[in-house]
Amino acid sequence: MGSSKTRPDIIPLLMKETHDHGFQPFHVRKSSTGYTFNRIWAAIKRETLLVLEEGIATPEEVDQIYKCVLNTPRGPCELMDIAGLDVILAVEEHYAKVRMGIPNAPRKYLREMIERGDLGVKSGNGFFKYST
Repeated sequence: MGSSKTRPDIIPLLMKETHDHGFQPFHVRKSSTGYTFNRIWAAIKRETLLVLEEGIATPEEVDQIYKCVLNTPRGPCELMDIAGLDVILAVEEHYAKVRMGIPNAPRKYLREMIERGDLGVKSGNGFFKYST
């Protein structure tokens, strides 16, 4: 992401150099709370937590649907467990502070899990159980 002081030739140069070093660059075109993927991932996490909180599906069902539909090895519940539910809550709290209309129910659901000591992989329990 550039700024008003970034020379016009810098972003294309960095995109090319990054690609030439084996990475896939993505251009963030303006300042945002979270980069493009982070914003999309935040919506997926929030909706996942709402589905769970409302009793619409289990973590196993959510992850199975996600993996089948998107042909990916891990679902959102497992990914949140890996990151740590305390970390996920901190990110969600930040989004709620800076963006209008973020529902409270997903954060409440996470707080209840964290209060039980369910932090994900690092505690051995989250949406799933893990051997430590």
